[in-house]
Amino acid sequence: MSNKIYIHYNYTGKLDNRKDNRSGTIDAKTVVFLVVCCCIVLENLMVLVAIWKNHRFHNRMYFFIGNLALCDLLAGVAYAVNLLMSGERTLSLSPVAWFVREGSMFVALAASTFSLLAIAIERHMTMVKMRPYDANKKYRVFLLIGTCWLVAISLGALPILGWNCLGNLPDCSTVLPLYSKKYVAFCITIFIALLLSIAILYARIYALVKSSSRKVTKHSNSERSMALLRTVAIVVGAFIACWAPIFVLLLIDVACGHRQCPVLYKAEWFLILAVLNSAMNPVIYTLASKEMRRAFFGLVCSCLVRTKAVRPALEHSRSKSSSSRGQRPVGPGNPETAVPTSPQMLASLNGGEC
Repeated sequence: MSNKIYIHYNYTGKLDNRKDNRSGTIDAKTVVFLVVCCCIVLENLMVLVAIWKNHRFHNRMYFFIGNLALCDLLAGVAYAVNLLMSGERTLSLSPVAWFVREGSMFVALAASTFSLLAIAIERHMTMVKMRPYDANKKYRVFLLIGTCWLVAISLGALPILGWNCLGNLPDCSTVLPLYSKKYVAFCITIFIALLLSIAILYARIYALVKSSSRKVTKHSNSERSMALLRTVAIVVGAFIACWAPIFVLLLIDVACGHRQCPVLYKAEWFLILAVLNSAMNPVIYTLASKEMRRAFFGLVCSCLVRTKAVRPALEHSRSKSSSSRGQRPVGPGNPETAVPTSPQMLASLNGGEC
C-alpha cells in the first residue's frame, strides 16, 4: 500500500466513499463500462481503417479526422486501464503510476481538443479563404498534428514533473487527490478557451458562407466541404455537450473547500459521459457524412463478401475445372471452364463495394 496515496485519499474523503466496495471482484457496472470501452476502440479503429484504405480520404481534412479518431481510441484504452487499476488497486499504486493513469486521460482530452481546433482552422481556410488542398504540403498537416500531441503530452505530464499537491494537502483536488487545484484550474481554463475559439470559428464560417453563397457555389468542392463542415460542427457540439458537465464539476472542485461538496464524490458518472463522446464520433461520421457512410458500408460489405461469397465461388470454380479436365479442352472458348462472375465476385474484385 502506498502511504502517500492513502494519506491524500483519506484527507479528501474519497477513501471513506470507497469503503463499501472493497471486494476483489469486478462488479457488473465495471464490466459494462469495459464493454463500452471495447466498442469505442472498435468503432474508432474502423474509422482509421476506412480512411487508410480509401485514397480519396488521403487529404488534409480527413487526416485531422483520423487524428481525432486516434485520440478517441486512446481515450477508450486509457479509461479501460483506469477502470482496471481503480478501486482497491488504487492504494497499491505508486505516485508515478497514479500520475500516469490519470495523466493519460488528460492527454487524450487535450489531443482531442487541439485536433478539433486544427479542424476548425482548416475548415476556415478552405471555405472562407477558398484555398485548395495542396498535396505537396502534407508535411504541414503532420507537423500540426505532431504539435498537437506534443502540447497534449506536455500538459498531461506537468503533475508528474512537479506541479502536484504532494506535501500540500490543502491544495489537493477532491476528484483527483494528487493533483493541485491550481493545475486543474489551469487545464480547465485552457480547454474552455480552446472550445470558445472553436465555437467562434464555426460561427464565423456559417455566417460568411450564408452571406456569400454565390462565392461558395463557384467552388468545385463546395458540396463536399459543406458536408464535412456539418459533420465536424456536429462533432464539436457533441464534444461540448459531453465534456461540459465534467468541466463544471472540476470548476466546483477548485472552488469548494475541504469536504464541502458531496457531488464531487460522484465524479465517475461525469467522466463516463465524457468518455461516451468517443463512441459518438464514429456514429456521427456515418450518419452525417455521405462519403464516410459509403466507406463504412464498403468496409463491412468487403468483409462479408470475402467470407461468404469469394470462398464458395472459388471452390465452385475449382470443382468445375477439375471435373472437366478429362472431358473438354481448357480454353477461353469453353464456357464450362470460365471463372464465375457473380455480382458478389465482382464486388469483391472492385474493392468490396456493394
